[in-house]
Amino acid sequence: MATKTQQQNIFIWEGKDRKGAKIKGETRSVSAALAKAELRRKGIVPTKVKKKSKPLLGNKGKKITQGDIAIFSRQMSTMMYAGVPLVQSFDIIGKGHENPAMQDLIMTIKGDVEAGNPLADALGKHAYYFDELYCNLVNAGEQAGILETLLDKIATYKEKTEAIKSKIKKAMFYPIAVIVVAFIVTAILLIFVIPQFQEMFSGFGADLPAMTLFVVALSKAFQQWWWAIFGGIGIGIYAFIETKRRSQKFNHALDRISLKLPIFGSLLTKAAIARYARTLSTMFAAGVPLVEAMTTVAGAAGNIVYSEGILRMRDEISTGSPLNQSMRMTNLFPNMVVQMVAIGEEAGSIDSMLAKVADFYEQEVDDAVDGLSSLLEPIIMAFLGVVIGGLVIAMYLPIFKMGQVV
Repeated sequence: MATKTQQQNIFIWEGKDRKGAKIKGETRSVSAALAKAELRRKGIVPTKVKKKSKPLLGNKGKKITQGDIAIFSRQMSTMMYAGVPLVQSFDIIGKGHENPAMQDLIMTIKGDVEAGNPLADALGKHAYYFDELYCNLVNAGEQAGILETLLDKIATYKEKTEAIKSKIKKAMFYPIAVIVVAFIVTAILLIFVIPQFQEMFSGFGADLPAMTLFVVALSKAFQQWWWAIFGGIGIGIYAFIETKRRSQKFNHALDRISLKLPIFGSLLTKAAIARYARTLSTMFAAGVPLVEAMTTVAGAAGNIVYSEGILRMRDEISTGSPLNQSMRMTNLFPNMVVQMVAIGEEAGSIDSMLAKVADFYEQEVDDAVDGLSSLLEPIIMAFLGVVIGGLVIAMYLPIFKMGQVV
């Protein structure tokens, strides 16, 4: 149910251009079929498209996160605004970074730039870390001579999207962590503590309360089948992760179900709208044509329902439909969002209007997470009280009954 379900992959391709010359490269897409379609749209006839293996980490094995990329973008923007030359900026940021893998990445990009390659091309060689959106914006900044401005927009975009991801993870981590802890505590009580009470109850010579009998039976089942219970849970989690990683259909089904969940569905919908608005606003402000931008926006949506809807919008826009009309036809966007985009189109300020939509929904996500946390705390406390307290009461009921008889 997380926002990573519509994750894109890097595909290595070979093909022929319009003149028949053989060319090759890399592209970022959800699937090989979509990658081929995008290449044909660019006038390239693909002859071979295969998924690229994930790159190895740095020497010390520390993972490069999107948070690292966001910080790097902000540092580059600051350096450029301060008038520091591009190559020297890489040198300063690379040597000062705490993550060895990130240091290697920055110094590799610096070497490509020093060799005379455009920054967008140097970044595009590391597409697992710098996606199509990032490279397109950098390329637009280089072409227009406003690289520092575009780097600032990229840094803001990265910071905003990472903040949304962090909020959603926070909302989902808390209840999951509590359920896991409650299960472990319950298992310990059933396997190690309840048997001690069983021995004591065996000499009572009286009928035990129904609640106690149930807990004792549950304890015996755990003692006998604990390996099957824990093994089944472990296998189930592993199967879920592997299926999620390998099966596109499973991810698509998961995305659709997640939007229909009570409470969490509304949160994920707001997050998807915020990402759509923020990404499209950033690309539109950089001067990227709308139809071309929609493909990248679809990949950044984070949910297959919205990705497919945005691709349908792209097709409608390419035939001359206004953006607001194509948004309305998907039935994925609230009327307020559609109306704001319509006003932006009429006023010629779509980028600023979309930025306002993004600000609004990002704040909605923040408020929803804070409200959800406040709501979940008493519910979780009550849940723990019922589960753990129920076990304790079940064990002490016979003792209380015996005390009343005495």
